[in-house]
Amino acid sequence: MNIIALILAYLLGSIPFGYLLVKLTSGADIRETGSGGTGATNVSRKAGKGAGVLTLVLDALKGFAAVWVARWLGADAWVIAGAAVLAVVGHCFPVWLKFKAGKGVATGLGVFVAIVPCAVLGAFAVFALLFWRTRYVSLGSICAAASIPLWTLLQHRFVAPVADLVPVLTALCVAAAIIIAKHSENIQRLLAGKENKFGSR
Repeated sequence: MNIIALILAYLLGSIPFGYLLVKLTSGADIRETGSGGTGATNVSRKAGKGAGVLTLVLDALKGFAAVWVARWLGADAWVIAGAAVLAVVGHCFPVWLKFKAGKGVATGLGVFVAIVPCAVLGAFAVFALLFWRTRYVSLGSICAAASIPLWTLLQHRFVAPVADLVPVLTALCVAAAIIIAKHSENIQRLLAGKENKFGSR
């Protein structure tokens, strides 16, 4: 069951909702638009904000589902942590799209909500503040992902103990690292002052 949980987590994460939505609505390949990613931000550039929001929701749901399925199968804490990471890996490196897709933010969001919902509120506040001040989705996403382990520790210390803290923190740190690494080009553009702000084309 542990192996099945891990395989299903990757396969769920690898469903390329953004690619499929754009393909079905316009026949275009989202990978040839903007950043080339299959995530909500790039989909919104090609197919409109409605399609972008739907992509965000579906990508988050598959991350949440990967963790939920692992729990339903009775997996132990480390396997659930592995399933959480593999859902993000599946989104970023799906076998169906030659291992190149999105940056894992929405799928990571679903994973984080499934594991540490209270900590997600703090990470969302980080994203919202930075996005409001800068209009950079990438900057908000990077900092929110980086902050999720810290918010989890704060939740554990001051709000409510987090069960299986070590596996949870391990999964959060690895998932956040993947998300940040996938934003390497955005980081370079941010440092060079060339990153596109939300709403620009």
